[in-house]
Amino acid sequence: MRTIKYSILACLLVMVSASCKKWLDVNTDPDNPNNQSVLVQNRLPWIEHFYQYTSGVTNFRTSLQAGVYYTTSAAGNTFSTTWQCSNSNSTTPYQTWFVSVSSNVVDMYKTAQKQGAYHYMAVADVFHALGFMEMLDLYGEMPYTEAATGNPSPKPDDGKTIYNGCMSKLNEAISLFSRTQDAGSPQLAAGDLWNNGNVDKWLKLCWGLKARYMLKLSKKADLFNADSILYCLSKGPQSNADNTVGPGFNNSTVTDYLLGDPVVTNGNFDYAAYGSTNRISQFHYNLLTNMRGSGVVDPRMTKIVPASMANVRLDGSGKVASYTWNRSIGVDSYNPQDKNAPLSLANRLVKGGPTSIQTASYAAAATPIKYTITDATDRANFIAAQDAAGRTYTTSGNDVTVTYKAGSIFINSTNYLYAGDTVYVNMRSSALATSGIAAQPANDVNWYPSAAAYNAGVIGSTGSFQVRPVSDQEILTYHEMCFIKAEVYMRKGDAANAYTAYKAGIQAHLDMMQAKLTQWKAGGFNKNAAGVTIPDMEPMDQTAITDYLSSSAVAQGAGTLTMSDIMLQKYIAMGCSIENWNDMRRFNFSAGNVGSFGVVYPGYQRGPLFTGQAQLTGGSPTDVKYWMRRWALPPTYEINYNSINTLALNPHATDPNIWSMPIWWDCATDTEYYDYLKK
Repeated sequence: MRTIKYSILACLLVMVSASCKKWLDVNTDPDNPNNQSVLVQNRLPWIEHFYQYTSGVTNFRTSLQAGVYYTTSAAGNTFSTTWQCSNSNSTTPYQTWFVSVSSNVVDMYKTAQKQGAYHYMAVADVFHALGFMEMLDLYGEMPYTEAATGNPSPKPDDGKTIYNGCMSKLNEAISLFSRTQDAGSPQLAAGDLWNNGNVDKWLKLCWGLKARYMLKLSKKADLFNADSILYCLSKGPQSNADNTVGPGFNNSTVTDYLLGDPVVTNGNFDYAAYGSTNRISQFHYNLLTNMRGSGVVDPRMTKIVPASMANVRLDGSGKVASYTWNRSIGVDSYNPQDKNAPLSLANRLVKGGPTSIQTASYAAAATPIKYTITDATDRANFIAAQDAAGRTYTTSGNDVTVTYKAGSIFINSTNYLYAGDTVYVNMRSSALATSGIAAQPANDVNWYPSAAAYNAGVIGSTGSFQVRPVSDQEILTYHEMCFIKAEVYMRKGDAANAYTAYKAGIQAHLDMMQAKLTQWKAGGFNKNAAGVTIPDMEPMDQTAITDYLSSSAVAQGAGTLTMSDIMLQKYIAMGCSIENWNDMRRFNFSAGNVGSFGVVYPGYQRGPLFTGQAQLTGGSPTDVKYWMRRWALPPTYEINYNSINTLALNPHATDPNIWSMPIWWDCATDTEYYDYLKK
């Protein structure tokens, strides 16, 4: 890893004039910023910003691994569909952490220490723990004790060292937050975008992170301590008012100097919903529509699963006059499918290829598309679909020509396999800096396939609750704490307290979503310029919430509660978060061989397009190396430029199947872990 320091200072100079908060536009010397002149209260908001970017890409790509999303992007698809893990996924989180955050955390700590600004020192410790624990979760071994020291070839550390170092930093942060700052030192509120200088919330964040990180040790009989986790939870967030989130805005067209993405938006948006490549997976969709085999639709479903317009009729002025909502279905790349079955949604990827789902277009005028379909059964099924949709078409031999009327959302391709892909609505949202439509206002974050579609008021995607540009980026939440408590009590055999925490977690997430949806409605996000009401941006129906909580989709007593119930509700609530993949590793995915908990993630399995035999070499689900358990280190930084040190610690770091090697906390004992690192 090459030494890359202080690049954030360039951002302070370039972006100083157009940022979203007062803290982002003040500098001691805006013409000549340097490491000595940058005030800690000016450095902190940029650390928060760039950490959100690092965690955003991490959250998204690990959510592909956890089955939350499907993507057509080639590298990400290796996580969501083929499981042929690609090194192309490895670099960005690592690069953005070290380039934009890590060294600046070190400098902020040192500057704050000189000023007696103990709360800024504490915040630096928190970011140290957040970032390096995330790196441990991804890569297992990496430079830690020698990182950000100026050494161009730092030696890596093992996972145990990194884990203990991060926990130590949190302990120090708790101590520092409890101190009174020296007179004249900058107040935390002057630079804090996340908690507005609320030290109590920062302390609760520290304790909550300790609980989260201690839970990772659930496989380790010698280290896992349920009561210690419960103690940390008692000092962590106690309600949604204690949540730590990074606020997302849509009030600027400024893009990032280093990365080219919007400065003010939610970091998860920058990867999950910036472009048109991503969809809800069938695994995720099923949990929102059929939890516990109930057939009950979760009231959160229409806020998480995007929709587009369908059956649009335009008025004489070319504006939308009537329409229906086309709620997306999930892309199924996990379940066994019959490769010889006739054309159907069940084998769409098998017939078309792993990255073949198409993005919809808008028909500004009547648009004929000719499809050549040589298979008679496929042709008959295709014609039947046009009849059901009420479309005009003609046939000639193997050719079927369909006319998409003006106002239609359609797939602009002559390949008949793709024509039905409008059922897979992409998750894209629009920001001022990304929409390309000058007239689209800040409180309209829907995606329109073209300016013509926007002018007509025809929506191509309503987006998804957690990954809009104006969504909060969840750093630590009360609902996560509730689900951790439920799991810990379940492990202790205390089903009654586990059930109480389980119900509290579901309620907390519903309440958090409802508050945000209410805020969006008040801000006018629920209507576009054409006067269309967007239900996805409006509060949930309270009756639907009440009915869901009393339905069979939710365990109705401690006696029927299972670990799977807890973890699947947590999965929905966490959504775009690395913690779902972390949890799945702790339970060995759907192997069903952890304790007496059975299969915790039913339906998560290799699909028919699996080609990752070289990366995942285990022969069965109960084989550790059957699953995606870590990422390969970035080839450029730690393989090409630091290979001697890297391979000295882990000689398997360049092996194709490094992706299936468990990291330290994913092993039951130190002996198991260090055996993996032996030659």
